[in-house]
Amino acid sequence: MEEAISKDNERVLGKDAQRTNILAARVISETVKTTLGPCGMDKMLVDRAGRVIITNDGATILDEMEIEHPAAKMIVEIAKTQEEEVGDGTTTSVMLAGKLLENAERLLDKKIHPTVISKGYRLAANKALELLKELSFEITDEEDLIKITNTAMTGKGVEYVREVLSKIIVDAVKIVADGRKLDPENIRIQKKKGPEIKKSSLIKGIVLDNGKVNVHMPQRIENARIALVEDSLEIRTPETEARISVSSPEQLQQFISHEDKTLKEKVEKLEKLGANVLICQRGIDDAIQFYLANAGIYAIRRVPKSDMASIAKVTNGKIVSKIEKMVEEDLGKSGVVEEIKEGEDNMTYITDCEKPGVVTIMVNGGTEHLLDEVERALRDAIGDLSSILGGSRVVAGGGAIEMELNKKIFEYSNTLGGREKLAVEEFANALEFIPVTLAENAGLDPIDVLTELKTSHSSGNQNFGLNLFTNKIEDNWAGGIIEPSKIKEQAISSATEVAIMVLRIDDIIAARSNPNSGVNSSNFNGNYD
Repeated sequence: MEEAISKDNERVLGKDAQRTNILAARVISETVKTTLGPCGMDKMLVDRAGRVIITNDGATILDEMEIEHPAAKMIVEIAKTQEEEVGDGTTTSVMLAGKLLENAERLLDKKIHPTVISKGYRLAANKALELLKELSFEITDEEDLIKITNTAMTGKGVEYVREVLSKIIVDAVKIVADGRKLDPENIRIQKKKGPEIKKSSLIKGIVLDNGKVNVHMPQRIENARIALVEDSLEIRTPETEARISVSSPEQLQQFISHEDKTLKEKVEKLEKLGANVLICQRGIDDAIQFYLANAGIYAIRRVPKSDMASIAKVTNGKIVSKIEKMVEEDLGKSGVVEEIKEGEDNMTYITDCEKPGVVTIMVNGGTEHLLDEVERALRDAIGDLSSILGGSRVVAGGGAIEMELNKKIFEYSNTLGGREKLAVEEFANALEFIPVTLAENAGLDPIDVLTELKTSHSSGNQNFGLNLFTNKIEDNWAGGIIEPSKIKEQAISSATEVAIMVLRIDDIIAARSNPNSGVNSSNFNGNYD
């Protein structure tokens, strides 16, 4: 077997392979754990181009890090899955995966086979998912939705305005949610430097980061009929070098007049259709701007494709490739299209739409870094509400549900025999990592906190967890610290799957570095960026 492997490969076998992979997962877990909870710290990420991101959002941190180790990349993948499926809880899922592997290492030291550990972890995870259904609650009213958004935004640097932002998010969800279904893409977030965050507002419609292309165009259009055009409205230049021979001033004038006539016909077509707003995905020539302004048509250019699709959706319009092919039925409709100055920039507001299925949250703030972090907080909260409307129930936060699962999985382990029992117990121990980290990040003694939590849950107080606003062990359900159970379900499922996958690897074969390869074998021996 050894001889069959190329000399250009480097091989790591058995325990060394397992330890290397476990170390990689633990380092990723340790990197993000200090960001957990209301008292979590921020990370400053600086890329090779000098771009700076300041955040404590686990998904953003892992996405921006340059990670080479393959096992570490597997941990990052579960964070991406968590973000895509739920929109929140990425730090929790990564921490659990790292802790499960750390605890598995102790079992490996006791000569317990990875297959046995994997079986025990699988049993414990299935039991945890079953218990989550029993321990979760249905939401009862709008106040519960506000509590969920408050919890989701805690620790993102916006606690002092979370009540304002929570009300905005819940109002937005009520407008765009279709029964028990919410598409987060229908809640747009527009960021602008300006007043303080508490001046942020909800716009029932779409706000575009584009003003009208010509100052002589109308400032406001009521009963707007909107033409959505993909193609550029510009004089086309030949793709290859061309030479035009002109022998007289009349021929030159005729050539210019033909171009001018072509542009004018486009505007006449819009007028004939009754369009009074033109939204173009590409450029609009200066000459046609003049004709559009004379016709009283409000026009904006270089609108992103995603924005064009959103506008078409809420105005019941159709995006066409060329004006010449447009018919009256293609026009979208809205009550008002208006240019409004926000700070130093002009923006276009499309409101009172035909089908109000998209809203915009206008976020204000003093710096780009703050605006970006507020957007991440809003996205987490919207993801939480999306999972709730999708049928998810809720559980008490602040480490309460993890401690209750810890207690019940230990009870479950007593019904098992064999070495799988030890793996189930280590799974239960891994769940303690969440409340312990919350306590450490808040500057509390984790041993005292863990002891008090165990005592509370042993007494039947299943919703008792850490309230880091009071630094006490309290009933977090009564205190309004609640989270969707889907976050916990996804985190436990993903963390267990990746832990089992890593544990089952006992051989790493990697290409040696060479001048023509981007792979460096040192990255597979515990050294990685």
